[in-house]
Amino acid sequence: MMPPLPTEPRPPRILLAEDDDEMRALLTLTLARAGYAVVALEDGFELSDYVLLTQVCGGPLLAPDLILSDVRMPGRTGLEVLVQVQACGLACPVVILSAFADGETREEARRLGVNAVLDKPVDLEELKATLHALARAAVPYR
Repeated sequence: MMPPLPTEPRPPRILLAEDDDEMRALLTLTLARAGYAVVALEDGFELSDYVLLTQVCGGPLLAPDLILSDVRMPGRTGLEVLVQVQACGLACPVVILSAFADGETREEARRLGVNAVLDKPVDLEELKATLHALARAAVPYR
C-alpha cells in the first residue's frame, strides 16, 4: 500500500457577492491573483443560497473562510445575508463594501459583527491587506 500523498494547504475560500459585473470580475481576478479560491456570486440571493448549502448549514458545499459582500444588492443586502449566516452558525470573517456607507450602515455592520467596512471605489491594496490579515487570524494551517 502506498503512503498517502502529502497534502498542501488549500488557499482560503472567499465568497464574493457583488452585483456589478465589472467590479465582480475585477475583484475576482485581483483576489485569485492574491492566492484566494474565489466563489463569485451575483447578488444577495446567490450569497444566501450558497450559505444555506454549506456543510455548516446541512448542505454539501464547503464553508467559506471569508465573506466579501457589497452592501446594496438586488434582492437581499449583504447585511441581511449576514444575519442568516449567523443564524445557521457559520462563523467566518466578513468584509463589506459600500459606496453608501453612512453612519447608520456602519453601526449596523458593527452590531452584526462585520470585521471591516471598506468604501467604494475600493483600494485594492487595502482590500488585499484587510483580507490577508483576517485570513491569517481565522484560517488555521492545513
